Amino acid sequence: MAPIDLPVVLLSHRGPASFQRTPSGLTVKRSAGGLVTALMGLADHLDRAVWVCAATTAADAVVATEHEGHAVEIAFDPEPQLVGADHDGEAPTIGVRYVEVDALRHEAFYMQIANPLLWFIQHGLYGLATAPTITAETKRAFVDGYVAVNAQFADAVAEEVEAQGGRSLVLLQDYHFYLVAERVRQRCPDALISHFVHIPWPSADEWRVLPPDMREPLLRGLLGADVVAFHTRRFARNFLVCARELLDLPVDLDAGTVEVDGRTVVARQYPISIDVDAVEKLAASEEVARHRVVIEEQHIADGEHGERQLIIRVDRTDPSKNIVRGFQAYDLLLEQHPELRGRVTFLASLMPSRTDVPEYGDYLAAVGGIVAEVNARHAVGGWQPIDLRLQEDLAFAVAAYQVADVLVVNAVNDGMNLVAKEAVLANARDGVLLLSENTGAHEELGDHALTVHPFDVQQQADAMYRALTMPVAQRHRMLIDAAQTVRDNDVERWLRRQIDDLAERLR
Repeated sequence: MAPIDLPVVLLSHRGPASFQRTPSGLTVKRSAGGLVTALMGLADHLDRAVWVCAATTAADAVVATEHEGHAVEIAFDPEPQLVGADHDGEAPTIGVRYVEVDALRHEAFYMQIANPLLWFIQHGLYGLATAPTITAETKRAFVDGYVAVNAQFADAVAEEVEAQGGRSLVLLQDYHFYLVAERVRQRCPDALISHFVHIPWPSADEWRVLPPDMREPLLRGLLGADVVAFHTRRFARNFLVCARELLDLPVDLDAGTVEVDGRTVVARQYPISIDVDAVEKLAASEEVARHRVVIEEQHIADGEHGERQLIIRVDRTDPSKNIVRGFQAYDLLLEQHPELRGRVTFLASLMPSRTDVPEYGDYLAAVGGIVAEVNARHAVGGWQPIDLRLQEDLAFAVAAYQVADVLVVNAVNDGMNLVAKEAVLANARDGVLLLSENTGAHEELGDHALTVHPFDVQQQADAMYRALTMPVAQRHRMLIDAAQTVRDNDVERWLRRQIDDLAERLR
């Protein structure tokens, strides 16, 4: 990894740790999620880093107030803890600055604009005949929520840069903060700024869902960065075309550049991956082993219908994950191949997501509805076709990965999809990955998976049948090649490529 002799200011909505008040005092817990895990890997490689994030709990807000808005030092080995005067200096630490946002303003920013509006547009989830409808309330939420909150976080980032003399590497993350780079550049023109977009970037026509007074500030905000980064070359190209078609800026598609305000902005792709060592360590743990024994007894050990197989999926209950169509495809599989009833179970470990957003609550209800239908239609004896678990349990998920014959990842759209990478790394049963062509992971793993088309449930059903009946030698080869691809392109490489490219811009 090329050295960058600059302090680093990192911004994401979710921070690396959150605080809670308990009867015994203040406790701190490491945050979950692939993005946080990846960024923690980056922090481990940096000596001077401050992580700016939202205060998401009441205790976070208390910590922010107690430290008068300044960063607090947190150690992360083995568990997060506030660094005191007795810190030995051996465990990795990072300064974390919690930004407290007014609750109503945050609701407009997060619940009305970031989710669902930007998320749905960027994942292609709207049926445009009926949604979205941009109203005066939407515009107010954009100005009073999204714009205002971005300004608040941009000021926090700029203050951290200015505290380092105005020369820092600024790493902005995701769709929550599209307006931050431009504002930071205005205050800190000597900062080197990168913005990584972790979700899909759609075409210019799809961005026209938003009126110009909303979409143009978003694009110009991102163009305040030196580098705008994505998971795939398709997303990076779409961004460049948006700059040309929606802002009429000069673009070089071959070089991947945009000229704006006398500067050259670069669009790049860096496919994110997983922490291979962490996944393999968890896979070897006793907790995973206990879950695996139970899953095997329930769903794999030979039963009254003979040898059994297991289809799994692990997802958030987000409409972009396409869970309902996956179950519809399984319904078709059992209808068209009745000999599989009692022999092939679909185990789904689903984490309820953003249920206070109406669209997400409705989708969770739709998931429950299709599960009830399939189970009522195909149950035989004491066997239930779909075993639905509404939970957030990584150890259970890894145990399911290990014993799956088929893993379903049929997303409508996905920036990357780390479940696919975790699963092929952990699987020990020559499992077959069914992978949507609309996931970022498909660029890397498509050759070692069965491609599925997210809107074609018959094709998905056929792919399930092909996977279940595929010769073991073919299954084994596909899995080995997929796992090796993940090992070769782990999260360390994702970080190294970005840092190396940014170091090049300093020369």
